[in-house]
Amino acid sequence: MSHSAAGLGKPGSGKRRIRDLLTQSDNRVCADCGAPDPKWASANIGVFICLKCCGVHRSLGTHISKVLSVTLDEWSDEEVDSMIEIGGNASANSIYEAFIPEGSSKPGPNASHDQRMRFIRSKYEHQEFLKPSLRITSVKGSCTKSSPYLSSSLSKKIFDSFRTNSSSQQPQLEGMVEFIGLLKVTIKKGTNLAIRDMMSSDPYVVLTLGQQKVQSTVVKSNLNPVWNEELMLSVPHNYGSVKLQVFDYDTFSADDIMGEAEIDIQPLITSAMAFGDPEMFGDMQIGKWLKSHDNALIEDSIINIADGKVKQEVQIKLQNVESGELELDLEWLSLDQ
Repeated sequence: MSHSAAGLGKPGSGKRRIRDLLTQSDNRVCADCGAPDPKWASANIGVFICLKCCGVHRSLGTHISKVLSVTLDEWSDEEVDSMIEIGGNASANSIYEAFIPEGSSKPGPNASHDQRMRFIRSKYEHQEFLKPSLRITSVKGSCTKSSPYLSSSLSKKIFDSFRTNSSSQQPQLEGMVEFIGLLKVTIKKGTNLAIRDMMSSDPYVVLTLGQQKVQSTVVKSNLNPVWNEELMLSVPHNYGSVKLQVFDYDTFSADDIMGEAEIDIQPLITSAMAFGDPEMFGDMQIGKWLKSHDNALIEDSIINIADGKVKQEVQIKLQNVESGELELDLEWLSLDQ
């Protein structure tokens, strides 16, 4: 992404660019714990974080994480450019959380300070979840007291190393997570969602797969919201169902649940892998996820090859709530695509 020098020099343009980056779906939750609406960032790592995780980042020192407020602090052009080059939370986490050991748990929004401290130090200071070939050693030793901030950001160094090594085949490490593909989920619309405010709700959708969590935008005061928004999840070898939750956004209190459902992605992935390269086939049905009393499907969900892509339309009735339906489109992207 390129920006003109004139644009960078305009008063407030840096903050405006940071706010624009913050509107990306992956940046609307904290990179480290998934708490909604982060208002802080680590400028040299390239992630948006919540207030509680911000405190842990500050304790690491600016040689590891330079914390800035999205709204209160002044940002240099270099800091803004670094954030934009990294691309946001999903891009950074795809590197920093590429190999989380099985059994390790990423903290949630209500995690204790000690839980956050252990995870964040492991993630950034010790770089335990990176591929070994990407780890940068002696980072602290390279910074002097007179230069506490890395002019070339930590994440940029790691991403440069990642780009250099991305064409090389890395060995799978025992006990580590290796991804087999990407799942693109298009949140299309909701129908007859539950009322959680006085007369309406402000719904948004959260998808969880393993330790990953992505979130849609909030639609204000609408029980029949239309999103048409794409969210992306990396799928590990030992994948389970995708957990879908709908929440009502509240400014001054905890967000209210508006229903949930489990999305079984095995039929989609099994069908896609059985056919291989979808571009070799014409439009055709290749699989089906059957409606049953054990799932939230409204009707059988058909898996098709369409325009050289493996896609699945899903209509679900939200569970554990008085009313509400959701329409989704799934698309499988193999790592070769």
